[in-house]
Amino acid sequence: MELAHSLLLNEDALAQITEAKRPVFIFEWLRFLDKVLVAANKVDVKEKQKKLVEQLTGLISSAPGPPTRKLLAKNLATLYSIGDTFTVFQTLDKCNEIIKSKDDTPAYLPTKLAAVACVGAFYEKMGRMLGSSFPDTINNLLKALKSAESQGRGEILLSLQKVLSGLGGAAASCHRDIYKNARSLLTDRSMAVRCAVAKCLLELQNEAVFMWTTELENVATLCFKALEGSNYGVRVAVAKLLGTVMATALMPKQAAVMRQNVKRATLDEVLELMATGFLRGGSGFLKSGGEMLKGGASVSREVRVGVTQAYVVFVTTLGGQWLERNFATFLSHVLDLVSHPRATQTHVEAVYSRRCVSFMLRATLGGLLGEKAQIAAGKEICQAISKQMRAVEAVVNDISGENKAGAADVSASQHVMVCALKELGSLVQSLSATASPLIQEPSIGLLETVTSVLLHPSMAARLAAAWCLRCVAVALPYQLSPLLDRCAERINNLKSSPEAVSGYSFAMAALLGGVHQCPLGIPHSKGKLVVSIAEDLLRTAAQNSRLSLQRTQAGWLLLGALMTLGSSLVRYHLPKMLLLWRNVFPRSQKELEAEKAKGDSFTWQVTLEGRAGALCAMRSFVAHCPELLTEDVIRRLMTPIECAMTMMSQVPAITKVHGAHLKASAAMVRLRLYDILALLPPKTYEGSFNALLRELVAEFTLTDNSANTTTSLLRSLCHYDDSVLMGSWLQETDHKSIEDQLQPNSASGSGALEHDPSSIYLRVPVGEAIPGPLPLGVSVIDASVALFGVVFPHVSFKHRLQMLDHFAECIKQAKGVRQQAVQLNIFTAVLSALKGLAENKSTLGPEEVRKSALALVMGALDNPNPILRCAAGEALGRMAQVVGEATFIARMAQTSFDKLKSARDVVSRTGHSLALGCLHRYVGGIGSGQHLKTSVSILLALAQDGSSHEVQTWSLHSLALIVDSSGPMYRGYVEPTLSLVLTLLLTVPPSHTEVHQCLGRCLGALITTVGPELQGNGATISTIRSSCLVGCAIMQDHSDSLVQAAAISCLQQLHMFAPRHVNLSSLVPCLCVHLCSSHLLLRRAAVACLRQLAQREAAEVCEYAMSLAKKAGDGKDNATINLNITETGLEGVLFGMLDRETDRKLCSDIHDTLGHMLSSLAVEKLSHWLKLCKDVLAATTDVGGAVAFEVEKDEEDSEKKDEMDDDTMFTGLGDDDKSKPSVAPRWVTRVFAADCLCRIILLCENADKAHFDLATARSAQAKNPKGDLLVLQLSDLIRMAFMAATDHSNQLRMAGLQALEDIIKKFASVPEPEFPGHVILEQYQANVGAALRPAFSPDTPSDITAKACQVCSTWIGSGVVSDLNDLRRVHNLLVSSLDKVQSGKSSSSQLYSESATTMEKLAVLKAWAEVYVVAMKIKKEAEAKPAKPVRRGDEDEDEDDLGADVLPPDSLITLVQPELPSLSRLWLAMLRDYALLTLPAEFSSQLPPDGGAFYTPETIDTARLHYRSSWAPVLHAVALWLNSNGFEVNDNQEDLSSTPSKVPNALQGSSSSGKMLEDLVKDRMHLMLGVSIEFLCFPRPEEPIEHVMSCLQALFTLLETPCAKTHMAEDQLLAVELLNVLHRLLLTRDPPAVQLQVTAVVQETIRAAVDHLQQQRANEGEKDSLTGLGEGGDTGELVPGKSLVYAAMELLVFILVRHIPQLNSRVKESPSHAPLRPQRLPDESARLVANTISILAELPSLCSPTGATTILPTVLFLITGVLKETAIKAADNSVPVPVSAALQGIKTIITSPLAREESIQTQWTTLVRSSLASVLEYSHPGKSRPDMDEVSMLTAITLFLLSASSELVGVIVLQKGCMDRFRNALNSSDPWVQARCYQLLLSVFQHSNRALSTPYIHALAPLMVEKLKAVERSRPGTAAELQAVQEGIRVLENLVSMGEEKNRVQLLALLVPTLISYLLDENAISSAPQVSKNLHDFALQNLMRIGPLYPAAFKTVIGAAPELKTRLESAIRANQASSKAKAAARQAQPTVQAAPTIKLKTSFF
Repeated sequence: MELAHSLLLNEDALAQITEAKRPVFIFEWLRFLDKVLVAANKVDVKEKQKKLVEQLTGLISSAPGPPTRKLLAKNLATLYSIGDTFTVFQTLDKCNEIIKSKDDTPAYLPTKLAAVACVGAFYEKMGRMLGSSFPDTINNLLKALKSAESQGRGEILLSLQKVLSGLGGAAASCHRDIYKNARSLLTDRSMAVRCAVAKCLLELQNEAVFMWTTELENVATLCFKALEGSNYGVRVAVAKLLGTVMATALMPKQAAVMRQNVKRATLDEVLELMATGFLRGGSGFLKSGGEMLKGGASVSREVRVGVTQAYVVFVTTLGGQWLERNFATFLSHVLDLVSHPRATQTHVEAVYSRRCVSFMLRATLGGLLGEKAQIAAGKEICQAISKQMRAVEAVVNDISGENKAGAADVSASQHVMVCALKELGSLVQSLSATASPLIQEPSIGLLETVTSVLLHPSMAARLAAAWCLRCVAVALPYQLSPLLDRCAERINNLKSSPEAVSGYSFAMAALLGGVHQCPLGIPHSKGKLVVSIAEDLLRTAAQNSRLSLQRTQAGWLLLGALMTLGSSLVRYHLPKMLLLWRNVFPRSQKELEAEKAKGDSFTWQVTLEGRAGALCAMRSFVAHCPELLTEDVIRRLMTPIECAMTMMSQVPAITKVHGAHLKASAAMVRLRLYDILALLPPKTYEGSFNALLRELVAEFTLTDNSANTTTSLLRSLCHYDDSVLMGSWLQETDHKSIEDQLQPNSASGSGALEHDPSSIYLRVPVGEAIPGPLPLGVSVIDASVALFGVVFPHVSFKHRLQMLDHFAECIKQAKGVRQQAVQLNIFTAVLSALKGLAENKSTLGPEEVRKSALALVMGALDNPNPILRCAAGEALGRMAQVVGEATFIARMAQTSFDKLKSARDVVSRTGHSLALGCLHRYVGGIGSGQHLKTSVSILLALAQDGSSHEVQTWSLHSLALIVDSSGPMYRGYVEPTLSLVLTLLLTVPPSHTEVHQCLGRCLGALITTVGPELQGNGATISTIRSSCLVGCAIMQDHSDSLVQAAAISCLQQLHMFAPRHVNLSSLVPCLCVHLCSSHLLLRRAAVACLRQLAQREAAEVCEYAMSLAKKAGDGKDNATINLNITETGLEGVLFGMLDRETDRKLCSDIHDTLGHMLSSLAVEKLSHWLKLCKDVLAATTDVGGAVAFEVEKDEEDSEKKDEMDDDTMFTGLGDDDKSKPSVAPRWVTRVFAADCLCRIILLCENADKAHFDLATARSAQAKNPKGDLLVLQLSDLIRMAFMAATDHSNQLRMAGLQALEDIIKKFASVPEPEFPGHVILEQYQANVGAALRPAFSPDTPSDITAKACQVCSTWIGSGVVSDLNDLRRVHNLLVSSLDKVQSGKSSSSQLYSESATTMEKLAVLKAWAEVYVVAMKIKKEAEAKPAKPVRRGDEDEDEDDLGADVLPPDSLITLVQPELPSLSRLWLAMLRDYALLTLPAEFSSQLPPDGGAFYTPETIDTARLHYRSSWAPVLHAVALWLNSNGFEVNDNQEDLSSTPSKVPNALQGSSSSGKMLEDLVKDRMHLMLGVSIEFLCFPRPEEPIEHVMSCLQALFTLLETPCAKTHMAEDQLLAVELLNVLHRLLLTRDPPAVQLQVTAVVQETIRAAVDHLQQQRANEGEKDSLTGLGEGGDTGELVPGKSLVYAAMELLVFILVRHIPQLNSRVKESPSHAPLRPQRLPDESARLVANTISILAELPSLCSPTGATTILPTVLFLITGVLKETAIKAADNSVPVPVSAALQGIKTIITSPLAREESIQTQWTTLVRSSLASVLEYSHPGKSRPDMDEVSMLTAITLFLLSASSELVGVIVLQKGCMDRFRNALNSSDPWVQARCYQLLLSVFQHSNRALSTPYIHALAPLMVEKLKAVERSRPGTAAELQAVQEGIRVLENLVSMGEEKNRVQLLALLVPTLISYLLDENAISSAPQVSKNLHDFALQNLMRIGPLYPAAFKTVIGAAPELKTRLESAIRANQASSKAKAAARQAQPTVQAAPTIKLKTSFF
């Protein structure tokens, strides 16, 4: 197979391979050639051209398959256009010869088709270069066309299309011939041919002027005829032709008009022509007047749907601007269509016509117009509605009855109303908040207009108006409450008008149904309002028979709608509802009988309607309030339901008596009954199964129903993948809403609101724009089928058998069409039942039940109706799944095997092949493994049956199912299946698209089966992989978009398993082209694939897309590709698609794709992405709120100016209009762009800190001008956030505020390098203020105000603004909000639900709390700073203190101070609420009945969420406030008993409640601690870490106050609980900040306890003996759970072991433990360990002496352990924090009063000794610890010696150890260690206890003297060495002074000579280094000082050695000589002397 990589076909290789593989080999060579020819060297091509042409033309006659001939033709044409064109005419003649040939055998056909394809390709590529040869060619093709069969006709037409496109205007002479020959084929019986003709004529109309002038009417008629009996493909193609021709007739292409003098058609003429098709179909015009007058049959639906599509093509071709200018005409035209009597002959037809017109409006208005133009269109629609309504009112009010024709007008007008209102609703809903100008402008009066329709005589129009109001309310939620009020008022005022009662109740129900889409909800009182109105209506229904029906229906409708508001509201009305329901139905059998006897037909109608309404309200209750469905409630519901069931059996008798018009009402009752039963658990109505099943079965077997109604559920119960067999993939097109009309089941696609008014308040099904319940007849059957599926699993086997047998009987009884209908219904029911069984995991039943079911199913596998065969296959699979026994499955499979082997007819072969597929699908690979081989072999054989494409389709589909379900078990059959798939792809004609689609499914399944193996390089895998790639290539080139979509998904699979082998450079451009496809599924597939590619290789994808854009710009031949890729690249196209696409899945994939691209590319191409977002955001529609439409006149002018606006936004590269997206980005896209902005900021933050540092960024940019850094784009970021935050759209405002907050947080601390002391955000103060201000206006929704409060507090707290006056602007916004909170009113209180008010108020309080916390922090820092020394100017202070001169230390606090009294009250009230709301459910009875300060009891569930997000900062703020005023309750404004919401401002009487101050303090303490502990106990993982921090800080702040300390200490269990909770928190939360804060809280808690204990001891007056008091008492036992010390130890040990694992002895003992070398801890850990140690050291003081001995061993072990692990030398000799803490701890413990306690003397002594021993052991110098900090260890030893002398005296071992350590230190090579050692020794020598110090003096003094003597020989070279010598001398001096008088001389004899030896002689002094000089000066001064101190002894020593004397004297002389210097020195020197230069941070002695 290896291709010889040369241009020529490797004929030797071809000869070697088997016959079967040759077509693939040839195809691969052609593919290779196709890629290479374009890139090859022209010279090479010309050399080999002759041979190549021979090879290629040879292939023409080798009968190539469809894909091969296409490529072959393309290659030949390319070859001639690159190489020489000499022989082209010979080749052309050869082809023409073949076409002329008379050979009609099927074998010769492929050759003919290949020749035809070549001719087309030549002309397409070379066009006019082929000169005048074209008339012959065209005639030749046309001749062949007459005699060809369908495949030939299709191919010839495609070739003609290519010839035309290549020649352009040059072929004018042949245009008429082509037209005449082609047009008759528009009604060809082959659909593929019809499509081909349509495409050919579409090409022709580009140049043939006659088509859209003289022949225009004929073309239209032809198209209408072509649409009759068409399929989807034909409708799309013909609609495109018709729409384009009509558009051209209206606006001809310039070139064509120039050539001939053309009469242009007018808009009216064109529209009139189109309307003929819509209204009269293809039956010609009024020429055939006769049958028209007889009112012939209505238009065929295919024609109407096709013409509808043509209208859309027509408008789209003319473009958005044309539509804007001519919208009024277009609107009135389409509305006239639907008011025409021919469009509305029956109700269903009328609904269909309405759907078509709605589709036209939605597709044009929704897609082509920008938001501004849509608002203008909305006005037009309003005017049309009011015009219609005026006409209707004229007729209705015309009492005299002169206007006879009026009645017909009114019924026609209802359809116009429905279409107009539906479109208006969709328009407003899609515009969302952007639609506010349309609603607000009085001249339009939209709301008045729509509400006026609520009084329309027709129910359909009233419902449409109600729906439109629901759309308005969802788009603009602030309209919801006022609209409800208005409707309520009108209902009350117009009670006596039936239309008003009906219309306004519809409107109220619709509005209530829309509430769930408005997150802010409606006030709770509205629920009560609705209940009272409904009750009133039901009560008064009987009073007036004219209104009974409407009032009954309205009352129940409102109650049903009320239920959608959910449990929290319905809970209050439930008892009343249960009562109402009970009263509607008779209580007993007797009452029922009595009812039957009396009553006329009208009473029965009202009764039935009322009962249907009641059941409907119940169903709504069960569906929307599941939480309220307790056992008891269900029991009480069952009473009326059982009555209803009993009544059902009586209804037929009643209808017999009172007339058939009651049947509809009775059906409605049944529908409602089935609906509610399906929602209740079947167990509850087990007793009624028999009666119920009788009803159900009668319902769907059409027992009492003469119509042949079929259910609509079959499609949804069959498997989605089977759609290819049933054609229901039509669901997935852009035309779904109208194509539904053509589906085979009853009334399909005729959904309309009037079929079931209750749907107006239900949730709209996903993917639908407006609810469309099917007609009652279908709905009731659907409901019965669904309920049958629910009940069946609970029925006994006996009854199952009876029913199944009954089904078989029913089918047998029915005949013809009725049989089909009954069978469809029964099958749907059986499928529904089997599905129910599978979901319930129950079995089908014993053998006879199975037999009966199997017989039923097997019978249908041979049914001629494909849908039934599908259902039967599905049922078989489901049965196998439910029975689940191998023998049963084997039997079923065997039956199908036998059938398939013998059967020859298409029907049974298709049915049974599907049966095999379904069996495998439901039983899976394991269950059906043994049949795999047989199944595969049979299906492979069937798939090769070329005689029937249907068999091929079904067998391939089944094969795909088997491959899918078998998984790896299929691996053995992959190769044969794959080769079959390839063969079929190469041979099946492209017109059989279903076969190709199934081949695509098979290929995809095979790729998945092979899976990751595809990456391999083995020979077999390479072959499989290349076969897959060839298969994909063939499908990519197919003309059908579904096949192309399959190809893309196969390539996507391949890319997942073997990414290296998928060539992105060809795939990505292909995907980009598909993005503009007119087929939804293809666009979906392309985007899904891009999404996957962008996850891995976003950069490559974008590059390839850009290269395509460049190509499209350069190449002339690519002009056919309509691509919108401009310099914004693929990203720009995707953003543009978001504006056009409505499909959910597609949009979410686009979002993901853009998200992936953003993540990988945004940081590198920052400015590109920011520009993208900016362009999208900048395209805000200019319907300014304030400036909206002030003067009509100006508006006219401005409109002309603005006409270009939408387009100029996005001017692309190309000049023609097509290259520009027609609409400015819509609000949804802008919201997405704002979200992208936030993501970009986040990505930059994670990428590189330079993005947030202006100085770094500028220097980086100077080095690399191309580099993008975020901080340089700050002004753009602010501008974008500002644009978004001030938009019309609420969602966009939210996104904008979020972006603003992110920007402030990330950039607040970025300094401005040019103005030190300032930050870069300062210059944007005005923007921030302006962006926030609108959010505080009174009409802003609560959620936006809440978000804005958050941004305010972030801004104020960020410290960006230092000037108070500038800050005031934003601060005033918060002040005004606070006033609103205090006054108890909120802007939203009347419009939205109470929880919205809660949200807003809490947001304000939270914002204030955050500001207060920041203010207090600043204040604290300011107080902690020392007052500034003035003298230093400001050279370096502005770094650490931003502009201190501007900002007085308590600036921010001065802003908060005035509000504090009221704030603190509100904060406390809020915390109290929060505390109550966090109570567990079982305490709910303790909640205050009338709600809290900020929530009402009705909205408690939603309120919880708002409290949860805002309590933490408030808690912290309250703690700070209590701390700052020390719990003082001055101002007596605090009264706990009342809630601020009731008496917000009244100052309550001073302590009138009798609460004493102490109780108050206690209450507050409990509140604060309760809230904190409750939260810290179990913070949800999703809680932000800030909440945890706030809570801990609050606790710490609280515990700082004396009040809180005593409270805490008195209640020891509370403290223990707190510590346990904190311990748990440490286990779950890692951040160091949290842990540090925890230690701070623990420390405060322990201190509180210690203080309290000391107080107690002081009070008891037993200062000396500590016994008894403190933990541990006399026994020393600490009880876990009660002991504070124990709890503290647990927590502290946990921290230590976590940060220094080596402390854990268990770790050391474990065999795997390698000894760790101690390492420096990170700063945070070090601080943490230090805090922990200092707390540990305080613990013993909490204990009684005996208690202390219990914990001391542990405490000392830990402290010495930390000392050992953290004492590590630092380069700058600094002491690590943990070390100083440990030393401090040792000191604290050793010096504690415990030492003086007799009772524990012995233990104490041993403890101290062993601790010292440990320290000595740890400080042993050794190889293992070269970097040990000896100084710290020595300090510790010294501490022991000094503080615990009595315990240590005379312990020889320890003494020896200590001396060793000192000796080592003295001998250390490090002068710093020596110096510190001298200092420490000095303190030991001077110790008051001589018993301790004497041995040390004896042992160490001699060594010292030696060291100091030695200095003479090596004078110090550095300051440190000098320091060491000085310290040594000091020790000696001190020893001298300590000695007794008699020993003084000996001591001086050591000191004086040493000092004199340090002096330099006068000659050496000048040249000596500075350090040496300093030593000399030091020695001299000391000598001068010592002499006078001990005169006698000094003389003795000097006298003894004359050489000393001379040295000294000469030094003194030299000194006096420089007396001035000396005087200065004398003054300066002692200051040095006074303080030793080395100081520890903490003095331990």
